[in-house]
Amino acid sequence: MRCPFCGGDDTQVKDSRPTEDNTTIRRRRVCQTCGGRFTTFERVQLRELTVIKRNQRRVPFDREKLMRSVLIATRKRPVEPERVERMVSGIVRQLESSGESEVDAEAIGHLVMEGLKALDDVAYVRFASVYKNFREAKDFEALLDELSDEELNSRLAAQKS
Repeated sequence: MRCPFCGGDDTQVKDSRPTEDNTTIRRRRVCQTCGGRFTTFERVQLRELTVIKRNQRRVPFDREKLMRSVLIATRKRPVEPERVERMVSGIVRQLESSGESEVDAEAIGHLVMEGLKALDDVAYVRFASVYKNFREAKDFEALLDELSDEELNSRLAAQKS
C-alpha cells in the first residue's frame, strides 16, 4: 500500500479489525519511510462493474462517487452515517450479485432513490431533483404530491391491518 504522505511503498499493518457491519476490514498502517500513520479499508468485490451512462459511454463503477452523491443528498439532515454506509453497501451488493457486469446509470439512480426514500424524505427530494433533472418548481410539486400520496396510502394500509 502506497503511503499518502510520502508515496513510499513500504507500509506495515499495525492493526486490523472488521467494521461494525462486518462488510469491511479496517487496517491501521504505518509508513516505514516517513512514519506517517493512516487507515485503509478493505472490502470484498464480487466483480468489476461498468456503468453505462445515458450517452452510452461506459465508465468503471466507483463506490466512492456513489457515497459522495448520497452524502450530498443527506447533508445537514438527521441521518446517521452508519445508515448511509449500510444503504450504499446494500446497493453495491445488489449490483454485484445481479450477475451483470454492466449496469445502467439509471438503474443505480433508481436504487439510490429507493434507499433515500426509506432514509429521509428531504434527501430523497434533493437527489431526485438532480437525478430527474428538475427544471421548474412544478417538478418539485409533482414529486411532493407523489410522496404525499404514497404516505397516505401506507397509513391507510397500516390502519386496515
